Amino acid sequence: MSVALIDGNNFYVSCERVFNPALEGRPVVVLSNNDGCVVARSAEVKALGVKMGTPWFQLKDQARKHGILALSSNYALYADMSSRMMSVLGSYSPQQEIYSIDECFLGFDGFPPAELAAYGQRIRQQVKQWVGLPVCVGIAATKTLAKLANHCAKKNLAGREGVCDFGRMSVPQMDALLDRIGIGEVWGVGRRLTEKLTRRGITTVKQLRDADTKTLRREFSVVLERTVLELRGIACVELEEAAPNKQQIICSRSFGRYVYSLDELNEAVAGYLARAAEKLRYQGSLAGALQVYVRTNPFNPDHPQYQRGLTLPLPQATSDSVVLTRAALWALKRLYKPGYAYQKAGVMLLDLSDAATPQGCLFTGHRDNTTLMQVMDRVNRQWGRGTLKLAAEGVQQGWRMRRQRMSPAYTTNWNELARVR
Repeated sequence: MSVALIDGNNFYVSCERVFNPALEGRPVVVLSNNDGCVVARSAEVKALGVKMGTPWFQLKDQARKHGILALSSNYALYADMSSRMMSVLGSYSPQQEIYSIDECFLGFDGFPPAELAAYGQRIRQQVKQWVGLPVCVGIAATKTLAKLANHCAKKNLAGREGVCDFGRMSVPQMDALLDRIGIGEVWGVGRRLTEKLTRRGITTVKQLRDADTKTLRREFSVVLERTVLELRGIACVELEEAAPNKQQIICSRSFGRYVYSLDELNEAVAGYLARAAEKLRYQGSLAGALQVYVRTNPFNPDHPQYQRGLTLPLPQATSDSVVLTRAALWALKRLYKPGYAYQKAGVMLLDLSDAATPQGCLFTGHRDNTTLMQVMDRVNRQWGRGTLKLAAEGVQQGWRMRRQRMSPAYTTNWNELARVR
């Protein structure tokens, strides 16, 4: 068995550079919602020692000194570029698992092992040529090893030109390589687990691979045991070609400014609910309950604090935005207290079930808006999100999050297409 992990390099920044070549070679960061913290860094910014999650206001002096450019998150652009990249990658294998917006696994069962490194180079070249995005390829016998091989490809620890194939390395070469890599680079080994393993004297990947699995299972978990087996080349995590449906769907945002009135909170919650319901219908599910929550800014001691949520069971599971919005606003009305500066609100759809086998209710019923929802989703997919929406979402939406540094939606908005002069 052979598995490849393909990962976009500095994905958000690379997406921005595709349509703005002037950003090449310059230090660039992409900021989180409301232009708060760094969520993506170019290689030039990483070289300056800037950490992920650093608040932008703390970087302004450093930005002036080194010419760091900051951009707002352009989620529509990143999602579309991801879709294009995954489409190209899917043509290289009948087995594809899309793991995240910038990562996917490909199964290479039956492919000639001696040709996999060259195959990885072809993948890199075609993605770069067709989509404009740089990627690295890690190839190994298991998914955990493929993730580690991808790390080696990015750091130039083994292989060449962005491709690392563990299958071409001898046992002594693998031992020497794994003895140089810290356990924190292993898929699924987070900071807390790293600290616990370090106290036991396990600090390198080689030491973790060679540790006694029964002891690790007894003292930690069966998950860590499987990780060790995967590091030994024994596949314990299969490729998931069809991503499982989400068990919960959450949509929440911080506001661009403080919100005080119930009317504006209604607009925000209705908008978040519309997005969550769209995701719900996309995966073919119904929600049997929903939760609404609001909160003030816990980091502002000058304002009185308030945080509360309310979970509401629904009489009948549904994906109807009209029904869900009515229930969410009913819950919000009971949560709202005047006099507070609200900073964030959110909705969560719970108790999800398959829309193909709905559970009916003898005592309640509502108008069937299935056709209306299908039309709304189709129009919004073709003409852009928000083309059709419920009146409860409002028009002006002055509470929306700040994205003052956002690039155009080059691939999803006709009015923002790149122009060649």
